[in-house]
Amino acid sequence: MSDTGPSAAEAVEVHVRGFFTGHPVEAVDHTPGLRGRKAVPDRRVLVVGPGPRGDCWTYVTAGCCAPAEEDGRGREFVMTAHVRDQRFIELMAMVAGYHLEGRRLDVEHSVPIGEPWVPGSTCDHLLISLPYLHGPGLEHCPVPGGHARVLWALPVTAAEIEFRRRHGHEALERLFDEAEIIPTDPFRASVA
Repeated sequence: MSDTGPSAAEAVEVHVRGFFTGHPVEAVDHTPGLRGRKAVPDRRVLVVGPGPRGDCWTYVTAGCCAPAEEDGRGREFVMTAHVRDQRFIELMAMVAGYHLEGRRLDVEHSVPIGEPWVPGSTCDHLLISLPYLHGPGLEHCPVPGGHARVLWALPVTAAEIEFRRRHGHEALERLFDEAEIIPTDPFRASVA
């Protein structure tokens, strides 16, 4: 932490480490390119290992909310997966970059990955949603000058994105609930 107080990325890291007490947490610097480092010099992905809150791996961005947001509310993103893999760190860095390049992701938005979430998966998009796996304790994160919402980057299929476009976000979430999807299963069947 600096003499002027913690940065937003540092505040997010403190929040994540507190939420995941008892889990190993590693901060991985993953700021692609010189332009990204100048915009947010301490941007990173936090990799949370299995522990008391669950047996999955969790990846959380830290530094997306560093640029001044209009209303003092920033966004960070979380993804939960079945294993630790560099692929997921890269995906979260991609989401952070997408958000920071002015696209300002929020609930009900989606991001095309451009390829399967993992080889052989039909999930090739990320749906931005509330972090249902972790709840409001992770979602609401105090940062200097305001707060950040930690939102879920849920891997979904192109068919699910098309269903959402036609029927709405809530209708798609109902399908997920009815099908009782396992969101960390990269080979789950599409619900649409």
